[in-house]
Amino acid sequence: MSAPTSRAPFGARLAGAMAEHGPLCVGIDPHASLLTSWGLADDVDGLRRFSLTVLEAVAGRVAAVKPQAAFFERHGSRGVAVLEEVVAAGRESGTLVIVDAKRGDIGSTMGAYADAFLRDGSPLAGDALTVSPYLGFGSLQPAVELAAATGRGLFVLCLTSNPEGGEVQHARTVGDDGATVAATMAAHAARLNAGATPLGSVGLVVGATVGAAAHATGTDLAAVNGPLLAPGVGAQGAGAAELAAVFGSARGQVLASSSRGVLQAGPDVARLRDAARRAGDEAAAALG
Repeated sequence: MSAPTSRAPFGARLAGAMAEHGPLCVGIDPHASLLTSWGLADDVDGLRRFSLTVLEAVAGRVAAVKPQAAFFERHGSRGVAVLEEVVAAGRESGTLVIVDAKRGDIGSTMGAYADAFLRDGSPLAGDALTVSPYLGFGSLQPAVELAAATGRGLFVLCLTSNPEGGEVQHARTVGDDGATVAATMAAHAARLNAGATPLGSVGLVVGATVGAAAHATGTDLAAVNGPLLAPGVGAQGAGAAELAAVFGSARGQVLASSSRGVLQAGPDVARLRDAARRAGDEAAAALG
């Protein structure tokens, strides 16, 4: 495990960034179709130009950026090297970087994932990592411990917008309380965030288009006391009414994630910047 760091906890740093720049996180999702629409080749050079152009447009202007690791990994080791460049460029710009890798495993394997994405000195370590808890929340312990030691954050999958998500997330756990899986994940995050101000560093991923799922599953989002990463704001259909239905009194904890709604404005930096500004204004209004 890394030695304790002097870095402020992720939750505090994110709260500061949201207060300064608003509640928007811009996804860096270099889909092959987006590369094509930008006039770029679907190769490592296109990947680099796309990703660094997005950063040029939004760094220092939004609360966070979120590179999706899969779109870099599909280009092999050279693509992963571009992801390392993006993480480093985000760090240099002062913009928080959430690496969207959704890692989850057990034992030493989870420890290795934590080492790759959360250890000081690792070229893949941003400010936070998305993780999957579906081998049991306890399987995330190596990531929980290393994130706490290095001042980084985690976003735990909780309520996702894909139709099949409910098969697991809405299921009842085995035990005396019979709580849903989603509610159990939220309760674990709340325990880890207890007493943290202004936000804890263990957040949840909650789709902005999941409707009444939090209420239906008994998931107390406000009690999490941590950030709620919300894909689906804007281009995917979630506005003020949808956000109120999903998050209720927890709206102040929401970091709205927008990818397509911003990225389709490229490759012109000024147009990307304008799209991010509009998306940020819309998210702030919807969450107000």
